[in-house]
Amino acid sequence: MSSIAPPTTPATRLTDRKREAIVQAAIAEFREHGFAGTSMDRVAAAADVSKRTVYNHFPSKDELFEAILGQLWERGHALPEIRYETAQPLRAQLLALLEQKMQLLNDASFIDLSRVAMAELMHTPERARALVERLSEKEEGLPQWMRAAQQDGRLRTGVDAHYAAHQLHGMVKSFAFWPQLAMGQPPLAPAVQQQVLADAVDMFLGFYAVAPPG
Repeated sequence: MSSIAPPTTPATRLTDRKREAIVQAAIAEFREHGFAGTSMDRVAAAADVSKRTVYNHFPSKDELFEAILGQLWERGHALPEIRYETAQPLRAQLLALLEQKMQLLNDASFIDLSRVAMAELMHTPERARALVERLSEKEEGLPQWMRAAQQDGRLRTGVDAHYAAHQLHGMVKSFAFWPQLAMGQPPLAPAVQQQVLADAVDMFLGFYAVAPPG
């Protein structure tokens, strides 16, 4: 027997809006004052809600921060999946995969969330390890594509797909993520983005691609 979701009421929509306002206010407060310097009182004032409302949504500052990390994770995995295609050139497929990633790296709110998370994780290694493990479990799009290309005989075998994917992402992020995150540099211009992606793919395939027979 199928269940029918209850209709969304004005009260529910208001609750959702308040929750989102709290999260956005917390991001701004964490960015400006750091984790230790941010209080639930400050978040409530910035969100224009009562402190009780903040605690109704988030029983502690730790849980509020976890919600921010959850948004970061969701943004990183909300892109549509691109499947490996035997008949398509590897270069074109990889460029399409990385162009999706570049869209995410160009999102100012994603950079903001990353900056908040990174600042706190530097002070709490145990939380950083837990987050890395969680992300590693879900970061499967590019490794899956690479394993399919290996099985198809078009990429070198005997190489861990996660290791190779990390290399490729690292080449892109060294230009289009870390300078923006750590030094406040603006997003790359479109022409520079395309150059970074093309060069990264060409270097990657120059090492990992298997030459066709004959």
